[in-house]
Amino acid sequence: MHLRVLLPSLSIGILFAPLLWADDHSAEGHLPAAAERPLSAPSGPVLLTITGAIQHANAKDSAQFDEQMLATLETHTLATTTSVTDGVNQFEGFLMRDLLDWVGAQGDQVIATALNDYIVEIPLEDFYQYDVLAATHMDGEALTPRDKGPLWIVYPRDDHRELQDIRYDYRWVWQLNGLEVE
Repeated sequence: MHLRVLLPSLSIGILFAPLLWADDHSAEGHLPAAAERPLSAPSGPVLLTITGAIQHANAKDSAQFDEQMLATLETHTLATTTSVTDGVNQFEGFLMRDLLDWVGAQGDQVIATALNDYIVEIPLEDFYQYDVLAATHMDGEALTPRDKGPLWIVYPRDDHRELQDIRYDYRWVWQLNGLEVE
């Protein structure tokens, strides 16, 4: 949300400008705590690899993440229905935009890939317009490859009517293991 306020003094404007922009979730404006620290190398098995138009890497032309690294991102919860499960499910994970900010993603879209070679293009703006999760848990249980894990892109479909359109269902990548930023 951008606030445009006319301030009587430039010095007051400079002093308070960071407060006015604090809720900005655009690709250029929002930097979560994770983006402010270096990207170390994974110490465990790599769950997710990000390539393409990124500014921060920890491997040759890529950013690789293990479970421990992903767990350092702020945890969010989301209660929503899906097109492939019954009823409302409680998801827990991190915001996709926080992950993309951490690697300094710059582009218009990501190509998400899954363990089963499923590939889909997702507009980068989705992650800044909506609180899209990379879910690690569903209904209190850690997601495994047998049940759509270890990472599942989950949209807040019950919070936004437009997200119930079938076009968004294709963007719910389960068994997520790769993102290419373009």
